[in-house]
Amino acid sequence: MDPAELGRLYEQRTAGSAPAYHRVKNLVAQQIAGGHWREDDALPSESQFVEALGLSRMTINRALRELATEGVIRRVMGVGSFVAPRKASSALLEVHNIADEVHHRGHRYEAHVLSVREEQADEKTAAHLGLGEGEPVFHSRVVHYEDGTALQLEDRYVNPAFAPGYLEQDFTRQTPFTFLSKVAPLGRGEHIVEAVLASSEECAILGVAPSEPCLLIHRRTWSRDALVSIARLLHPGSRYRLEGAFDTH
Repeated sequence: MDPAELGRLYEQRTAGSAPAYHRVKNLVAQQIAGGHWREDDALPSESQFVEALGLSRMTINRALRELATEGVIRRVMGVGSFVAPRKASSALLEVHNIADEVHHRGHRYEAHVLSVREEQADEKTAAHLGLGEGEPVFHSRVVHYEDGTALQLEDRYVNPAFAPGYLEQDFTRQTPFTFLSKVAPLGRGEHIVEAVLASSEECAILGVAPSEPCLLIHRRTWSRDALVSIARLLHPGSRYRLEGAFDTH
């Protein structure tokens, strides 16, 4: 897009009393939403924006800085500004298989299994699953990736009575969710969502800084009236979001 076209769009689409930096933000966001600038496309430089729009460098810098903070663009020191990848998303009100979510977005899914083993249920886990303390419970930890980037650390406990063969599964070929859906068809699910900071081990696994907020989903799933599994699903906040919709009718 040449400077003249950029300036023309600014005049046509951003008229109003809003501050100039805010109108620049709207212009950039409109171009991205309309597909004129796509994921990873380079944006004009600050100098090009200044020339095209007739605004100060300070105004342009503020607009781009706020767009970067909001995750719309990413800025690379000494290189320029680029359209940020859209965050992966999942339906808040539904229970989905993460591999299906990744494939639906047209991206590559893969998994790395940290551990799958039988353990003795501690007091808290036993209470959640309706078991006695010390009874056997299956425990798996799996990292799910989208295009080679860690998207979710899944830490799941399963009631062995409802998932025979769980320990023998290859969870790089099918997710725990897929296997459980076959042997104990989902009746209902529950999500509790909170923002957390990951532990040092979890930061290393997910490849995030200790200061990055993460999205934690506590998921419980039932088959008929029996609670089959409880899972702790940890996502880097910069890579994942939850979406939901409802009506009042």
